[in-house]
Amino acid sequence: MKILIVDDEQLARERLLRLLQRVEPEACCLQAADGAQALQMVAEEEPDLVLLDIRMPRMDGIEVAAQLDQQPSPPAIVFCTAYDEYALQALQHQAIAYLLKPVRESELQRALNAAGRVNRLQLASLQQADAGDDARRTISSHTHRGFESMPVDAVRCFVAGQKYVTAMSAELELLLPETLKELEQEFSGQFIRVHRNALVALRYVERLEKGEDGSWRVVLDGLQLQPAISRRHLSAVKQRLAER
Repeated sequence: MKILIVDDEQLARERLLRLLQRVEPEACCLQAADGAQALQMVAEEEPDLVLLDIRMPRMDGIEVAAQLDQQPSPPAIVFCTAYDEYALQALQHQAIAYLLKPVRESELQRALNAAGRVNRLQLASLQQADAGDDARRTISSHTHRGFESMPVDAVRCFVAGQKYVTAMSAELELLLPETLKELEQEFSGQFIRVHRNALVALRYVERLEKGEDGSWRVVLDGLQLQPAISRRHLSAVKQRLAER
């Protein structure tokens, strides 16, 4: 068995490594210090199991799991968490394996036995549970250039195409695996839907412009593209902007 330990704290990784050497002495153990490195190592090493810390800077464990879920044959995942025991009991109803820090040997053995693939519903539950303390600050995707990420605060708009959603900043465009509806639900406080295929960031809206044909568009700071506003959403957009 090949196991990847992912945690931004070196001491936590070393503790898990020592425990694994006792409960799975034949396992090949690898380490990653952040989410981006974890995704790269999964692509290169194809581990059977990932011990994944939930709370990490820049890209947390939930985001890593969401990326892995897009793969044809993702590794099994055991989440590592500092949630208190009561919160952990609630999350365990989602049928994912968890380890409560500091990890104990007997719990690690049970988690390894229970490890499995994480599905979209389980990820959504985790995101809701975690959002109150540490909402996602970056979006990320695998591209032809490799793994790329973008701060949510830099996104001017999300535009849906036939297969993917494109996140657009002043400098970069990024194809995302999420749907526009999922992004709208997650970032409802920062973005507003202006069309069935577009969300715009409220902070970057400079003005609304009406064309000679009566159609409306959004002018966004730092972006040449001006997303169209559908008649269905026009009233809500005007009201939301007036409330800023």
